[in-house]
Amino acid sequence: MARTKKKRWSYSTGERGENRVRAFEHSYGILKLEFYDGGKRTRISLGHRDREKAKQQADEAAAALTRSEIPVPDEPKDLTLGELFDIYGEEVTPQKGEYSRKHDQRAITLFKRFFGEKRNVATLSLRDWNRFIQDRGAGRIKSAGKGTLPAVGNRMIEQDLRFIMAVFNWATMADDGRGGVLLERNPFKGYSLPKEKNPLRVVLEEKEYRELLRVSGEVDWRFRVALILAHETGHRIGAIRKLQWSDIDLERGLIRWRAENEKTGYEHYTPVTGPVQEALDYARAKNPGIGETPVMPAPKNPSKAMSRHLARNWWKKAEKLAGLEPRRGRGWHSLRRKFASDLMHQPLKVLCELGGWKDPQTILTCYQHPDQDQLREALKDRRRASNQD
Repeated sequence: MARTKKKRWSYSTGERGENRVRAFEHSYGILKLEFYDGGKRTRISLGHRDREKAKQQADEAAAALTRSEIPVPDEPKDLTLGELFDIYGEEVTPQKGEYSRKHDQRAITLFKRFFGEKRNVATLSLRDWNRFIQDRGAGRIKSAGKGTLPAVGNRMIEQDLRFIMAVFNWATMADDGRGGVLLERNPFKGYSLPKEKNPLRVVLEEKEYRELLRVSGEVDWRFRVALILAHETGHRIGAIRKLQWSDIDLERGLIRWRAENEKTGYEHYTPVTGPVQEALDYARAKNPGIGETPVMPAPKNPSKAMSRHLARNWWKKAEKLAGLEPRRGRGWHSLRRKFASDLMHQPLKVLCELGGWKDPQTILTCYQHPDQDQLREALKDRRRASNQD
Protein backbone atom coordinates (compact mmCIF):
# COMPACT_ATOMS: atom_id res chain seq x y z
CA MET A 1 0.00 0.00 0.00
CA ALA A 2 1.42 3.40 -0.99
CA ARG A 3 2.34 5.72 1.87
CA THR A 4 0.25 8.90 1.89
CA LYS A 5 2.07 12.19 2.30
CA LYS A 6 1.30 13.94 5.57
CA LYS A 7 -0.61 17.16 5.00
CA ARG A 8 1.13 20.17 6.48
CA TRP A 9 -0.63 22.83 8.57
CA SER A 10 -2.08 25.92 6.89
CA TYR A 11 -4.47 28.74 7.70
CA SER A 12 -6.24 31.08 5.26
CA THR A 13 -7.95 34.43 5.83
CA GLY A 14 -9.31 37.30 3.73
CA GLU A 15 -11.33 37.29 0.49
CA ARG A 16 -10.14 35.31 -2.51
CA GLY A 17 -9.02 37.63 -5.31
CA GLU A 18 -8.79 40.63 -2.95
CA ASN A 19 -6.85 40.27 0.29
CA ARG A 20 -6.47 36.51 0.59
CA VAL A 21 -3.51 35.46 2.82
CA ARG A 22 -2.40 31.94 3.62
CA ALA A 23 -0.12 30.97 6.49
CA PHE A 24 1.49 27.57 6.00
CA GLU A 25 4.22 25.34 7.33
CA HIS A 26 7.41 25.01 5.32
CA SER A 27 9.26 21.69 5.00
CA TYR A 28 11.56 22.54 7.91
CA GLY A 29 8.71 23.64 10.17
CA ILE A 30 9.30 27.35 9.60
CA LEU A 31 6.03 29.19 8.89
CA LYS A 32 5.42 31.36 5.83
CA LEU A 33 2.81 33.77 4.50
CA GLU A 34 1.54 33.62 0.94
CA PHE A 35 -0.47 36.35 -0.81
CA TYR A 36 -0.83 38.08 -4.19
CA ASP A 37 0.56 41.55 -4.75
CA GLY A 38 -0.52 43.07 -8.08
CA GLY A 39 -1.31 39.62 -9.45
CA LYS A 40 2.11 38.28 -8.47
CA ARG A 41 2.30 35.52 -5.87
CA THR A 42 4.56 36.46 -2.98
CA ARG A 43 5.88 34.30 -0.17
CA ILE A 44 7.65 35.61 2.91
CA SER A 45 9.02 33.74 5.90
CA LEU A 46 7.84 34.49 9.40
CA GLY A 47 11.02 33.10 10.89
CA HIS A 48 9.27 31.11 13.63
CA ARG A 49 7.12 28.00 14.21
CA ASP A 50 4.32 29.45 16.39
CA ARG A 51 1.04 28.67 14.61
CA GLU A 52 -1.11 30.97 16.74
CA LYS A 53 1.24 33.84 16.09
CA ALA A 54 1.20 32.96 12.37
CA LYS A 55 -2.62 33.20 12.34
CA GLN A 56 -2.44 36.64 13.90
CA GLN A 57 0.17 37.77 11.37
CA ALA A 58 -1.97 36.42 8.50
CA ASP A 59 -4.96 38.43 9.75
CA GLU A 60 -2.77 41.54 10.02
CA ALA A 61 -1.41 40.95 6.52
CA ALA A 62 -4.95 40.61 5.11
CA ALA A 63 -5.89 43.91 6.77
CA ALA A 64 -2.78 45.55 5.30
CA LEU A 65 -3.72 44.38 1.80
CA THR A 66 -7.18 45.90 2.26
CA ARG A 67 -5.41 49.23 2.88
CA SER A 68 -3.31 48.62 -0.29
CA GLU A 69 -0.23 48.14 1.89
CA ILE A 70 2.40 45.42 1.39
CA PRO A 71 2.58 43.14 4.45
CA VAL A 72 5.99 43.21 6.13
CA PRO A 73 6.51 40.65 8.90
CA ASP A 74 8.77 41.19 11.87
CA GLU A 75 12.44 40.50 11.30
CA PRO A 76 13.25 36.87 12.10
CA LYS A 77 15.00 36.31 15.41
CA ASP A 78 18.41 34.75 15.81
CA LEU A 79 18.42 30.96 15.58
CA THR A 80 18.59 29.41 19.04
CA LEU A 81 20.15 26.08 19.85
CA GLY A 82 16.78 24.72 20.97
CA GLU A 83 15.10 25.71 17.69
CA LEU A 84 17.89 24.18 15.62
CA PHE A 85 17.83 20.91 17.53
CA ASP A 86 14.02 20.75 17.24
CA ILE A 87 14.21 21.16 13.46
CA TYR A 88 17.03 18.61 13.16
CA GLY A 89 15.18 16.19 15.43
CA GLU A 90 12.06 16.37 13.26
CA GLU A 91 13.68 16.36 9.82
CA VAL A 92 16.90 14.34 10.06
CA THR A 93 16.85 12.07 13.12
CA PRO A 94 13.76 10.05 12.02
CA GLN A 95 15.63 8.97 8.88
CA LYS A 96 18.32 7.24 10.96
CA GLY A 97 18.45 3.75 12.46
CA GLU A 98 17.26 3.02 15.98
CA TYR A 99 20.74 3.17 17.49
CA SER A 100 21.49 6.57 15.91
CA ARG A 101 18.06 7.96 16.82
CA LYS A 102 18.64 7.17 20.48
CA HIS A 103 22.12 8.71 20.34
CA ASP A 104 20.70 11.87 18.74
CA GLN A 105 18.08 12.21 21.47
CA ARG A 106 20.67 11.74 24.22
CA ALA A 107 23.10 14.21 22.66
CA ILE A 108 20.40 16.83 22.02
CA THR A 109 19.31 16.66 25.66
CA LEU A 110 22.93 16.94 26.77
CA PHE A 111 23.76 20.02 24.69
CA LYS A 112 20.47 21.78 25.48
CA ARG A 113 21.20 21.33 29.18
CA PHE A 114 24.82 22.48 28.89
CA PHE A 115 24.62 25.48 26.53
CA GLY A 116 20.95 26.36 27.11
CA GLU A 117 18.05 26.07 24.68
CA LYS A 118 17.86 29.84 24.16
CA ARG A 119 21.55 30.25 23.33
CA ASN A 120 22.11 31.99 19.99
CA VAL A 121 23.97 29.41 17.87
CA ALA A 122 26.06 32.06 16.14
CA THR A 123 27.56 33.19 19.47
CA LEU A 124 29.13 29.81 20.33
CA SER A 125 32.93 30.05 20.44
CA LEU A 126 36.19 28.25 21.18
CA ARG A 127 35.71 28.97 24.88
CA ASP A 128 32.38 27.11 24.82
CA TRP A 129 34.01 24.22 22.95
CA ASN A 130 36.83 23.91 25.49
CA ARG A 131 34.49 24.37 28.45
CA PHE A 132 32.32 21.46 27.26
CA ILE A 133 35.36 19.19 26.85
CA GLN A 134 36.63 20.04 30.34
CA ASP A 135 33.27 19.76 32.12
CA ARG A 136 32.22 16.58 30.30
CA GLY A 137 35.52 14.92 31.11
CA ALA A 138 35.38 16.00 34.76
CA GLY A 139 31.74 15.00 35.31
CA ARG A 140 30.55 18.56 35.99
CA ILE A 141 27.51 18.60 33.67
CA LYS A 142 24.15 18.48 35.46
CA SER A 143 21.91 15.49 34.89
CA ALA A 144 18.13 15.47 34.60
CA GLY A 145 17.98 14.74 38.32
CA LYS A 146 19.79 16.45 41.18
CA GLY A 147 23.24 15.08 40.44
CA THR A 148 25.71 15.30 37.57
CA LEU A 149 26.53 13.08 34.63
CA PRO A 150 29.48 10.71 35.17
CA ALA A 151 32.92 11.69 33.90
CA VAL A 152 33.76 10.18 30.51
CA GLY A 153 36.86 9.72 28.39
CA ASN A 154 37.90 11.51 25.24
CA ARG A 155 36.27 8.91 23.01
CA MET A 156 32.79 9.67 24.33
CA ILE A 157 33.45 13.41 24.27
CA GLU A 158 34.58 13.10 20.65
CA GLN A 159 31.33 11.31 19.74
CA ASP A 160 29.27 14.06 21.38
CA LEU A 161 31.13 16.83 19.58
CA ARG A 162 30.98 15.04 16.23
CA PHE A 163 27.21 15.00 16.59
CA ILE A 164 26.85 18.75 17.21
CA MET A 165 29.33 19.42 14.38
CA ALA A 166 27.13 17.32 12.07
CA VAL A 167 24.05 19.30 13.13
CA PHE A 168 25.79 22.63 12.47
CA ASN A 169 27.15 21.45 9.11
CA TRP A 170 23.67 20.34 8.09
CA ALA A 171 22.23 23.70 9.15
CA THR A 172 24.68 25.54 6.85
CA MET A 173 23.03 23.76 3.90
CA ALA A 174 19.39 23.53 5.04
CA ASP A 175 16.90 26.05 3.60
CA ASP A 176 15.62 28.53 6.17
CA GLY A 177 12.46 29.36 4.23
CA ARG A 178 13.67 32.87 3.39
CA GLY A 179 15.88 32.01 0.46
CA GLY A 180 18.87 31.47 2.73
CA VAL A 181 20.15 28.80 5.08
CA LEU A 182 19.45 28.11 8.74
CA LEU A 183 23.03 28.88 9.75
CA GLU A 184 25.53 31.04 7.86
CA ARG A 185 28.55 29.24 9.27
CA ASN A 186 29.47 26.42 11.65
CA PRO A 187 30.68 28.21 14.82
CA PHE A 188 32.77 25.17 15.81
CA LYS A 189 34.42 24.65 12.41
CA GLY A 190 38.17 24.01 12.59
CA TYR A 191 38.35 23.17 16.31
CA SER A 192 40.36 20.11 17.33
CA LEU A 193 38.51 17.07 18.64
CA PRO A 194 39.88 15.33 21.75
CA LYS A 195 41.42 11.95 20.99
CA GLU A 196 41.84 8.89 23.17
CA LYS A 197 45.59 8.38 23.47
CA ASN A 198 45.43 4.63 24.07
CA PRO A 199 41.89 3.42 23.30
CA LEU A 200 41.01 0.09 24.89
CA ARG A 201 40.13 -2.31 22.07
CA VAL A 202 40.15 -5.81 23.45
CA VAL A 203 40.11 -8.77 21.05
CA LEU A 204 38.55 -11.92 22.50
CA GLU A 205 41.06 -14.77 22.39
CA GLU A 206 40.15 -18.09 20.81
CA LYS A 207 40.61 -19.98 24.09
CA GLU A 208 38.37 -17.45 25.86
CA TYR A 209 35.65 -17.97 23.27
CA ARG A 210 35.90 -21.74 23.69
CA GLU A 211 35.50 -21.42 27.45
CA LEU A 212 32.48 -19.14 27.09
CA LEU A 213 30.95 -21.51 24.55
CA ARG A 214 31.51 -24.43 26.93
CA VAL A 215 29.40 -22.86 29.69
CA SER A 216 26.95 -21.00 27.45
CA GLY A 217 24.20 -23.60 27.85
CA GLU A 218 24.31 -23.16 31.63
CA VAL A 219 23.55 -19.45 31.25
CA ASP A 220 20.59 -19.55 28.84
CA TRP A 221 19.85 -21.02 25.44
CA ARG A 222 19.51 -17.49 24.01
CA PHE A 223 22.97 -16.59 25.23
CA ARG A 224 24.45 -19.63 23.50
CA VAL A 225 22.75 -18.76 20.20
CA ALA A 226 23.79 -15.10 20.42
CA LEU A 227 27.39 -16.06 21.27
CA ILE A 228 27.70 -18.34 18.24
CA LEU A 229 26.10 -15.79 15.92
CA ALA A 230 28.38 -13.03 17.21
CA HIS A 231 31.46 -15.21 16.64
CA GLU A 232 30.43 -16.49 13.23
CA THR A 233 28.97 -13.28 11.72
CA GLY A 234 31.01 -10.56 13.42
CA HIS A 235 27.92 -8.40 13.93
CA ARG A 236 27.04 -6.20 16.88
CA ILE A 237 24.97 -7.76 19.63
CA GLY A 238 22.32 -5.08 19.03
CA ALA A 239 21.70 -6.38 15.52
CA ILE A 240 21.96 -10.03 16.56
CA ARG A 241 19.44 -9.91 19.40
CA LYS A 242 16.89 -8.18 17.13
CA LEU A 243 16.94 -10.85 14.44
CA GLN A 244 13.47 -12.08 13.41
CA TRP A 245 12.71 -15.46 11.89
CA SER A 246 11.69 -13.62 8.73
CA ASP A 247 15.34 -12.49 8.44
CA ILE A 248 16.50 -16.09 8.16
CA ASP A 249 16.40 -17.58 4.65
CA LEU A 250 17.46 -21.18 5.14
CA GLU A 251 16.68 -22.14 1.54
CA ARG A 252 19.29 -19.73 0.22
CA GLY A 253 21.42 -19.94 3.34
CA LEU A 254 21.33 -16.20 4.08
CA ILE A 255 20.74 -13.86 7.01
CA ARG A 256 19.28 -10.43 6.41
CA TRP A 257 20.65 -7.64 8.60
CA ARG A 258 18.08 -4.86 8.63
CA ALA A 259 19.21 -1.26 8.20
CA GLU A 260 17.21 -0.08 11.22
CA ASN A 261 19.11 -2.50 13.47
CA GLU A 262 22.56 -1.59 12.15
CA LYS A 263 24.55 1.32 13.56
CA THR A 264 25.62 2.20 10.01
CA GLY A 265 22.06 1.97 8.66
CA TYR A 266 23.30 -0.51 6.03
CA GLU A 267 21.06 -3.45 5.08
CA HIS A 268 22.93 -6.47 3.78
CA TYR A 269 22.95 -10.28 3.65
CA THR A 270 25.55 -12.75 4.87
CA PRO A 271 25.92 -16.52 4.38
CA VAL A 272 24.87 -19.03 7.02
CA THR A 273 27.84 -21.10 8.23
CA GLY A 274 27.64 -24.59 9.70
CA PRO A 275 27.83 -23.43 13.33
CA VAL A 276 25.22 -20.74 12.63
CA GLN A 277 22.90 -23.36 11.09
CA GLU A 278 23.26 -25.52 14.20
CA ALA A 279 22.61 -22.53 16.47
CA LEU A 280 19.48 -21.58 14.52
CA ASP A 281 18.20 -25.18 14.63
CA TYR A 282 18.80 -25.10 18.37
CA ALA A 283 16.90 -21.80 18.65
CA ARG A 284 14.05 -23.19 16.54
CA ALA A 285 13.72 -26.16 18.87
CA LYS A 286 13.63 -23.86 21.90
CA ASN A 287 11.49 -21.16 20.32
CA PRO A 288 9.40 -22.26 17.32
CA GLY A 289 8.20 -19.29 15.31
CA ILE A 290 7.73 -17.80 11.87
CA GLY A 291 7.62 -14.33 10.35
CA GLU A 292 8.09 -11.29 12.56
CA THR A 293 8.95 -13.33 15.63
CA PRO A 294 12.22 -12.79 17.54
CA VAL A 295 14.78 -15.55 17.16
CA MET A 296 15.89 -14.78 20.74
CA PRO A 297 12.81 -13.42 22.55
CA ALA A 298 12.73 -11.76 25.94
CA PRO A 299 12.08 -14.37 28.67
CA LYS A 300 9.02 -12.54 30.02
CA ASN A 301 7.68 -11.19 26.71
CA PRO A 302 8.11 -13.54 23.71
CA SER A 303 6.85 -10.85 21.31
CA LYS A 304 9.93 -8.71 21.99
CA ALA A 305 13.63 -9.36 21.47
CA MET A 306 15.87 -9.95 24.47
CA SER A 307 17.23 -6.70 25.90
CA ARG A 308 20.80 -5.42 25.74
CA HIS A 309 20.88 -5.37 29.53
CA LEU A 310 20.08 -9.08 29.63
CA ALA A 311 22.76 -9.79 27.01
CA ARG A 312 25.31 -7.88 29.09
CA ASN A 313 24.35 -9.61 32.35
CA TRP A 314 24.49 -13.05 30.73
CA TRP A 315 27.97 -12.28 29.40
CA LYS A 316 29.21 -11.45 32.92
CA LYS A 317 27.60 -14.60 34.27
CA ALA A 318 29.28 -16.69 31.58
CA GLU A 319 32.69 -15.20 32.41
CA LYS A 320 32.29 -16.26 36.04
CA LEU A 321 31.15 -19.77 35.11
CA ALA A 322 34.08 -20.08 32.69
CA GLY A 323 36.54 -18.96 35.37
CA LEU A 324 37.78 -16.02 33.30
CA GLU A 325 39.45 -13.23 35.24
CA PRO A 326 37.51 -9.95 34.87
CA ARG A 327 39.01 -7.84 32.11
CA ARG A 328 37.88 -4.36 31.19
CA GLY A 329 36.80 -4.16 27.56
CA ARG A 330 36.13 -7.87 27.15
CA GLY A 331 32.51 -8.00 26.07
CA TRP A 332 30.31 -8.60 23.05
CA HIS A 333 32.25 -6.12 20.91
CA SER A 334 35.48 -8.01 21.51
CA LEU A 335 33.95 -10.78 19.37
CA ARG A 336 33.52 -8.31 16.51
CA ARG A 337 37.21 -7.43 16.75
CA LYS A 338 38.07 -11.14 16.82
CA PHE A 339 36.05 -11.66 13.66
CA ALA A 340 37.90 -8.85 11.85
CA SER A 341 41.29 -10.07 13.07
CA ASP A 342 40.62 -13.74 12.19
CA LEU A 343 39.76 -12.69 8.62
CA MET A 344 42.70 -10.32 8.23
CA HIS A 345 43.88 -12.22 5.17
CA GLN A 346 40.61 -11.52 3.32
CA PRO A 347 40.16 -8.48 1.03
CA LEU A 348 38.73 -5.50 2.89
CA LYS A 349 35.77 -5.33 0.51
CA VAL A 350 34.79 -8.88 1.42
CA LEU A 351 35.24 -8.24 5.13
CA CYS A 352 33.11 -5.09 4.96
CA GLU A 353 30.24 -7.07 3.41
CA LEU A 354 30.53 -9.89 5.92
CA GLY A 355 30.59 -7.70 9.02
CA GLY A 356 28.43 -4.82 7.84
CA TRP A 357 31.16 -2.17 7.86
CA LYS A 358 30.74 0.75 5.46
CA ASP A 359 34.25 2.18 5.78
CA PRO A 360 37.29 -0.13 5.33
CA GLN A 361 39.41 2.39 7.23
CA THR A 362 37.35 1.70 10.35
CA ILE A 363 38.37 -1.95 10.19
CA LEU A 364 42.05 -1.08 9.90
CA THR A 365 42.10 1.48 12.69
CA CYS A 366 39.62 0.03 15.20
CA TYR A 367 39.04 -3.68 14.64
CA GLN A 368 41.96 -5.61 13.18
CA HIS A 369 44.64 -6.50 15.73
CA PRO A 370 47.26 -9.07 14.64
CA ASP A 371 48.44 -11.38 17.41
CA GLN A 372 51.97 -12.71 17.89
CA ASP A 373 51.22 -15.96 16.05
CA GLN A 374 50.09 -14.02 12.99
CA LEU A 375 53.20 -11.87 13.11
CA ARG A 376 55.47 -14.91 13.38
CA GLU A 377 53.64 -16.63 10.51
CA ALA A 378 54.06 -13.52 8.35
CA LEU A 379 57.82 -13.57 8.97
CA LYS A 380 57.95 -17.29 8.17
CA ASP A 381 56.19 -16.62 4.87
CA ARG A 382 58.79 -13.97 4.13
CA ARG A 383 61.65 -16.37 4.83
CA ARG A 384 60.05 -19.09 2.71
CA ALA A 385 59.67 -16.65 -0.18
CA SER A 386 63.32 -15.57 0.18
CA ASN A 387 64.57 -19.18 0.19
CA GLN A 388 62.63 -19.94 -2.98
CA ASP A 389 64.39 -17.06 -4.74
